[in-house]
Amino acid sequence: MKKINKLNENNKDCPMSKPLSKHRHISFTAHYTGYIWYQMGISHPEFATKKGKMLAAVAHPVETWAEKYVGGSMRTTLKQRHQIIDEILEKLIAQHPDLQVLEIASGLSPRGWAFRQKYPQIDYRELDLPDMAAIKTQALQQLQADSPQVLSADLFSEDFQNAFAVFDPSRPLVIVSEGLINYFNQAHIQQLLKNIVNCGAAFKTLHYLTDLYPEPTQNKLANIIWSSSKLLKVISRSAFSFHFTMPEHVKHFVKAAGFKSVQILQPTYYFQNGEQITATDATQTRTSQEDSQHLGDLVWVIYATQNAIT
Repeated sequence: MKKINKLNENNKDCPMSKPLSKHRHISFTAHYTGYIWYQMGISHPEFATKKGKMLAAVAHPVETWAEKYVGGSMRTTLKQRHQIIDEILEKLIAQHPDLQVLEIASGLSPRGWAFRQKYPQIDYRELDLPDMAAIKTQALQQLQADSPQVLSADLFSEDFQNAFAVFDPSRPLVIVSEGLINYFNQAHIQQLLKNIVNCGAAFKTLHYLTDLYPEPTQNKLANIIWSSSKLLKVISRSAFSFHFTMPEHVKHFVKAAGFKSVQILQPTYYFQNGEQITATDATQTRTSQEDSQHLGDLVWVIYATQNAIT
């Protein structure tokens, strides 16, 4: 209780707005993502739903066409972003064995379950909106009876601040989101980033890992990709949008929210040089091609820190 009270006192200025109830449809696409991960062999059958199977069947013709003629699709980006986030997270755990993780809008991602199996010493919690949190908790407890309950909160409400209170501020904390921020406009993304920074200000070190779909300006079939995103909007009843054209713009945007260092990982560069990229790279000034150019990838991964890594 002392830890929780101290954290709440430090976070008393954490700004929150009214819950964005119009974004509650995000969980709808979590079914699709969860099923694709299952199809790719990186998830468990417990996280594959009938709704996800139906959505995957609807999107399959468009995705297959895009992979053949565009060289990639929303489906292929799911594996890219998931792998990069996993690998960076593993490097952080190697550096900080007492790491804590809060995966927000976790949906039907297998990451929390998989990391708790592989790294039982870390405190890994998940958070989502009430309906999805209930579905995920049930699935997790089918796999392991003592699995922690998925926390429930709207990211733009005071409940989000309460989620930080379950962690120890003397240990480093990583916030993870995947398949989330492109459902918000830039004003809401900035608000979310500020909420994370302010609510995590009491922690020894704060990290944030997330994916981002930039505007597909470098792809010769960009208009087709835009059309595919419109299909996703219709299916999910969402406001999915692409954001930013250059990595440098993203870095400035994230730093404006209060993060001290930001690294943009593009799959083209990452999978060629991944073994050279360490978690501490984000604290260093980078002038590489990766930071200065849009390399044509459909998805990027953002790795940001609020405090210098020690």
